[in-house]
Amino acid sequence: MKQMLLFFIFAIICNAISAQTYNIKDFGAIADGKILNTQAVQKTIDKCFADGGGTVYVPTGVFVIGTIHLKSNINLFLERGSVLKGSANISDYEAFQRKGFQETNYGMLFTLKAENVSITGFGAIDGNEEAFFTWNVAKKIEWGGTQYTRQKENFRKVLAGIGDGPVDPAKLRPHQMIIFSQCKNLLIENVLISKSPFWTLHFADCDGVIVKGAKIWNSLETPNSDGMDITSCNNVNVSDCDIRAGDDAIAITGYAFHYELPGYSNLRHNSENINISNCNLQSRSSGIRIGFEDQNTVKNINISNINITNSNRGIGIFVRDSGSIENVFISSVNIETRLHTGDWWGNGEPIHLSAIRSKNGGIIGKIKNVSLRDIICKSENGILLYGTQESSLENIRLENVRLNIINSKLNEFAGGNIDLRGCLDAKQLLFAHDISGIVAQYVNNLIINDFTLEWEKIPFSYFTNGIEVSHFDKLSITNYTGTGSPENKGAVPVMLQFGSNFSGNVAPAWVTKKNVK
Repeated sequence: MKQMLLFFIFAIICNAISAQTYNIKDFGAIADGKILNTQAVQKTIDKCFADGGGTVYVPTGVFVIGTIHLKSNINLFLERGSVLKGSANISDYEAFQRKGFQETNYGMLFTLKAENVSITGFGAIDGNEEAFFTWNVAKKIEWGGTQYTRQKENFRKVLAGIGDGPVDPAKLRPHQMIIFSQCKNLLIENVLISKSPFWTLHFADCDGVIVKGAKIWNSLETPNSDGMDITSCNNVNVSDCDIRAGDDAIAITGYAFHYELPGYSNLRHNSENINISNCNLQSRSSGIRIGFEDQNTVKNINISNINITNSNRGIGIFVRDSGSIENVFISSVNIETRLHTGDWWGNGEPIHLSAIRSKNGGIIGKIKNVSLRDIICKSENGILLYGTQESSLENIRLENVRLNIINSKLNEFAGGNIDLRGCLDAKQLLFAHDISGIVAQYVNNLIINDFTLEWEKIPFSYFTNGIEVSHFDKLSITNYTGTGSPENKGAVPVMLQFGSNFSGNVAPAWVTKKNVK
């Protein structure tokens, strides 16, 4: 009798659990990789939501969809071997209109003002990038031009095929593949998200986000295929992820949208309290990008135990608008960067900080309180710390940084330039500049401690000094091991110009000063 009672209770529990799991096949979804299943999947989600929430189950098989909408208290669970695949037909994606812009389309999943939402399991979400690019045509440099580069019209010349890309996008393609807008308590865990035709995973104005163990694998030849964009969000933790993207692998920004359409309110709060750890990243732009044309401040960012390999830029921190970037702590990072052909932003810098305006009028924010510690870099360019007269970098610390600058097979076509695209001045978008181990300008309170610089044999005279700092106040260089480029007889270990309050333990014979107080 007791055993029967226990069995009865167990059966009730099992029925209750199964009652909260909704299989998309039970609502008409067909796993043939051809039939459009948007309505069937959306019906499943709507029923689960109406019943108070639960699990929407995607079984093994390939299910083609357009745009679907997740809702509160739903876990989208992808079984091993399951694939939600984006339709190749742009009309299957929900269209929207931004004021002043042409009509465009959402991607595969768009979730608005929902709470307690998750995407889990070991299945895949496939954006079907194959349908939205011309794969044998390389996209040309359009924004910024090449007239001020060292190579002029030969800058990043492609000698055969598409080179490093990017490939040419279709006139119409779905935009952000997965969007969570104004949502709370989100979890993305273990799933494979791949082949996005635009930004892949976008959190906009969200609070309480965990991304753990996810794989985002896009083609390295596709433009705008960011891995993860965290925009005006609070309290975000990203860990144990593997992200490979044609554009930024992870971007943290404080954009203030003015889209006047469902899902994009004016995002008026800061982007803050964000932790990124234990990730492997590849990118044709920045492995990690913080900031850009932000109107909201980005602050309190912790990044640790990261590998950035086969990338164009390693870590990029950018101010171009009124929003500032504050309190960034980066530690235990391996960075490998190189030059690329094609219209990618960046030029092989392992670390890039720049503050320069993007438009006339208004104020420009600051980059301040940034610490980079225990960093190992192998790159085809040096470290760039680029403040401007109206926005000096403040309180920047490099500690235990090892930099090995190696020769590049693309130096003839791309070397000896700085890429500040996104700025207002046409002459500073892409322009020729000598390359030092560290180039820094307009910086207040720069601390360089335990910096080791090694040079490979590089037969180009624009590789010059070890450390070059200009327009500074309060500069400390201690425990520095390095020289200027060995192939450049005029290079010096340290070149200082137009500054004051220099200190450290560098041998005086190593330091060349011009207009330093």
